[in-house]
Order: sequence, then C-alpha cells, then structure tokens
Amino acid sequence: MSPTFEVKVECKKYTLDFRFDAGTSRGVLRTKDTFFIKVSSKNFPGRSGYGEAGPLPKLSVDDVPDFEPRLHQVSQEISNIPIPISEESILELLENAVPENLPSVRFALEVALLDLIHGGKKRIFPNAFFDHQSAVPINGLIWMGERNFMLDQIKQKLEQGYHCIKMKIGSIDFDQECELLSYIRERYSADQITLRVDANGAFSPEEAIGKLTQLAQFGIHSIEQPIRQGQKAAMKELCAQSPIPIALDEELIGVNGMGEKARMLEKINPQYIILKPTLVGGIRSTREWISLAEEMQIGWWMTSALESNIGLNAIAQLTSTYDPVIPQGLGTGQLYHNNIDSPLTVDSGRIFYDRSGAWEEIEGLFGTASP
Repeated sequence: MSPTFEVKVECKKYTLDFRFDAGTSRGVLRTKDTFFIKVSSKNFPGRSGYGEAGPLPKLSVDDVPDFEPRLHQVSQEISNIPIPISEESILELLENAVPENLPSVRFALEVALLDLIHGGKKRIFPNAFFDHQSAVPINGLIWMGERNFMLDQIKQKLEQGYHCIKMKIGSIDFDQECELLSYIRERYSADQITLRVDANGAFSPEEAIGKLTQLAQFGIHSIEQPIRQGQKAAMKELCAQSPIPIALDEELIGVNGMGEKARMLEKINPQYIILKPTLVGGIRSTREWISLAEEMQIGWWMTSALESNIGLNAIAQLTSTYDPVIPQGLGTGQLYHNNIDSPLTVDSGRIFYDRSGAWEEIEGLFGTASP
C-alpha cells in the first residue's frame, strides 16, 4: 500500500482574453473563464502543484451556473482525503472521488497532484516532451470568421511552416469555405500540406453527405464532427458512407466507463477520435479511450480545449507519452493576450518545451503561501 499525505486545495478564477474574436459554430468567444487549482502539503514543504479546470462554454458537461461552488466543494472534500503517493493510485482515487459530471475538475486535480508528487516543476509524469524537449507535431488552426480574416490566417500558417492545417467551417457561406480550401490546394498538394476541417456539428444529417462529397475534392484528411453529437444512427451511416474519414469529437463528451465507451465506438465505428482531457474526464479516461481505439484500429489525436498554458502543458506531456507521429491539436498557447508565460514554444508546426524559458509565477494569484 502506498504511503499517503494530506493536501490543501485552493482555487482561483482567471479570465483569459482572446487576441481576436474566436468564431465557432456555437458563437464567438472573446473571453474564457478558467480556474487554476493549487495543491500543497506539509509533506512536501516549499512545493506546490498546479492544474487547470476550464469548461468550454456551451459544450462541457460541467459548463453549469453553479460550477464554481461545486469546484470549491470538491476541493474541500479532496483536502480531507489521504492522498496516495503513487500516480496510478491518485488517478484511481480521483476517478471515484470526483463526479463524472465534473470532468474538467477531475483533470485539474489529476494534474495538480501529479505535479506535486513529481517535484512541483510542472512535470506531470515521465515523458519525452518535458524530460528531453522532444517536439510534438501540431496542426495550424484556422478560426471561423469573415473570408479575408480566414484567408489571412491561412497565409500566416503556411508562412510559419505548418504542414497540417485545420480549418473550422460552418460559419460563412459554404462555397466561400470551399474557395479557401481551394486556395491551399492550388499551392500545395496533399503530400505537402495535410488539410483537416472541423464542422463542430454544423451540418444537418440530410445535407452532410452532399457537403462531404464536395469537400472530398480538396484531398481532406478528415472532418471533425460533421453533425451534432447524439445522433448515433446518422453518424454511423455517415462514417460508413463518407468519402472523407470522420473524427468524433463532441460525440465523446459525457461517455463514461470502459463499457459505455466501447459500445459507442463499436456502434458508430469512426475512422478517428479526438481527445480533449478537459472534456472527457481527465488523464485516466483519456488513456481508456486510446486503449479502446487502438484495440479497434481507430486512429486518434489529442487536442487542447482552449486551456491556458497550465492545461496545455499537461496535455502535451500526456500526448508525448504515446510518441505521436501525426499532428496534434496543441497550438492554442498564443490565443490569449494574458496567457501564463511558459517554456512552451511553437516553431515550424511543432510544439516543444524550451528549458531556456520560464514559467510566470502564479503563486500570487492565490494570496497565500504553501504549508
């Protein structure tokens, strides 16, 4: 049995300010509230671990009006539980101690506690990203907006050396979106630039196959969530008929336990799944999805969910433990005016941990010293 320790858990709300109007099929984001979690213990003097709970508006199951009091309640409960000094035991404890309908809280506490037991240096567990500064390939994200805004983003990403471009679609005229994809394809073949699109559920089941057929002419690698989640029969049919491989994203939200996950994948049989630890229940749950996907020969990649660099760092480290080859969705660190400064660095379509950089001190946000 692992030795245990007690912790003090503190929470602090922090509002992230976008550098631009971030358009999605669910509306435009200008700010995003997130919550930093700090854990400390008398067993580890002078050390703290940090995590981040950041539900996505109109998407996360824990995007609820009483999220903050529920976060504080769970934090208080964790403060009264003996914590094992073991990675697997911590993940198992939190799976049982944090309700399934608070996935971002579970992820934040996983990260904070693992950070604490591994030295309080933002190293969540052994991984090549942190330990050896191994780079992880990422896609360049093109946000929805007016045509010229999207075109400017495309030009910028190509100039920055990205080899995989992901474009959010569903907000402007579909023909204009096709023109933007054509702009890329006229200049770069599918061997030179991988194209992904993310519909965020913007298509109706009736129109989806027609639009997927139109998109196929641009050599699209995959399309994320062409129709809204919860339409399993329609999604199954699309996955079977689509000329473009389909990646499930929102469809994974609220699906818990190995049995339920396996049944959903078996029913829909997608070509890919996309994993956001904040939305799907944290590290242990994400590992379960990956295990099932690989067993069923379903491809996957990891994506951040608009976290600050605190959450992004943890997701990049988790991703790194799988030695990813295909580009991941981890290029969100430059979205905000007031992100937490960090060693996370993006260059030529890769993210890496630059040891010459430093973390911005956020201890002061909590206004108290560690035990």
